Amino acid sequence: MKPRLVTFEGIEGCGKSAVSREALLALERAGVNAVLVREPGGTAVSERIRELLLDPERREIAPLTELMLYLSARSQLVSEVIRPALADGRTVLCDRYIDASVAYQGFARGLGERFVERLNRVAAEGAVPDRTFLLDVPVVEGLARGPLRRERDGVARRDRLEREDLAFHERVREGYLRLARRNRSRVVVVVASRPLEDVVSAVLGNLERLFSVSLI
Repeated sequence: MKPRLVTFEGIEGCGKSAVSREALLALERAGVNAVLVREPGGTAVSERIRELLLDPERREIAPLTELMLYLSARSQLVSEVIRPALADGRTVLCDRYIDASVAYQGFARGLGERFVERLNRVAAEGAVPDRTFLLDVPVVEGLARGPLRRERDGVARRDRLEREDLAFHERVREGYLRLARRNRSRVVVVVASRPLEDVVSAVLGNLERLFSVSLI
């Protein structure tokens, strides 16, 4: 079976982390050799960069600096984990990837979507997703899920991005939807305001066709 790179995207609180974990379990039950990673993170270097990027005390990080930090974490993850896993025949599921930078820094921060896409090509070293699931949820609803998610994960306070104003998160969502319209063959928009089991079912149904296996 051909290894695939599958990514999960969306605004804060969209449920992508929970859905990606369920997708991993379903693929493993079906005999697909898969690994789940997250961005920023997934390696020792990338996790250190994640700590800096999400630190709520680091409000002074400039948009371009923010982008370069994300790209650095991505480059390390691709080099150390993603490309070796794909070369070894393993499917990779990634909780956020290249599209996050387009939506957050390219559109919401105003750095330019095409500019970010060019830099993404360098950082990703040709590791382009075969399928991307954009879990779409209204911003107010997504942000309202924050306290429950932090309680579940044992996180005491909102991170740096969660502390951005409502207008910023609205721009992120619009950036994602613009990106989805430009990449209809790759990006699948999933309504994520439904119960988690319904969202997971929609994602697994699509993955069944991608992998030609039974997952539900």
